[in-house]
Amino acid sequence: METYTFTANDTSLKKILDYFTDYSTSNNPYIKYLFKNSDVTITVYTNNKVVIQGKRALSYYEMFNTENKQVYLPQAGSDEVGTGDFFGPICVCAAFLDQNSYSEIKQYHIDDSKKLTDEYIKEITPHIIKTIKYSVLILPNEKYNYLISKYNLNCLKAILHNQAYINLINKGVELPDLAVVDDFCGQDLYYRYLLSQKQVIKDLTFQTKAESQYPAVACASIISRYCFLQEMEAMSNKYKIELPKGAAPITEEIGKIFLQRYGINELNKVCKMNFKNYQRLFSK
Repeated sequence: METYTFTANDTSLKKILDYFTDYSTSNNPYIKYLFKNSDVTITVYTNNKVVIQGKRALSYYEMFNTENKQVYLPQAGSDEVGTGDFFGPICVCAAFLDQNSYSEIKQYHIDDSKKLTDEYIKEITPHIIKTIKYSVLILPNEKYNYLISKYNLNCLKAILHNQAYINLINKGVELPDLAVVDDFCGQDLYYRYLLSQKQVIKDLTFQTKAESQYPAVACASIISRYCFLQEMEAMSNKYKIELPKGAAPITEEIGKIFLQRYGINELNKVCKMNFKNYQRLFSK
């Protein structure tokens, strides 16, 4: 059984209390909190010493120890891009890093793709994808518009993240103990969304803002963004209209121009029809 210890500060203690919905009591007067589930036992003592034990102790240690700056390898991570963009697909990536690949890519100062310029992402991603093992899924708008009528967005994202990990494994990657999903709905709901799937990847770690804490998630974020940018550029070139990112009012202005030139059937191939932007195109 793995065991990890650290002294909790206010931030890490709050993260533990926010993550677990309840805790057990103890007859030991020196124990402040006791958390248990099927994966781990976490004991918080009155002096704020935290002891983490269990088969996934490392994952929880990584999650809660805010003072920990060490990068644990190997690790895997997944993230998605495009869910907030009216135009363009959803791209989901799962990435794997070991010591060798991490040593090669850390020179690029990888971080959450939202913190990097698109120009920098275009510059570094070709080097990253030659170095690391990854799997990327691109969900085109036509298929998105069909699936979103059957599933809510979080369910759709759960299915895509799960499939990205399946594809990564099928590429010969043995998932390490530390495999992180950039959390968007919580662990319990994530696995509930996957009940109808034939294969479900278990023992994942769920962490919000994971791309700033785990380089594998950062790589997944960057690769997803890179693929999204490529798809947007290809669509813009095909229709000879610069399709804007995001969902600001400019997307509706471009949408009206697109609609006038190419009609509704073509519009539905490049946009997300469940967005309010789409409804406003036809409101007048």
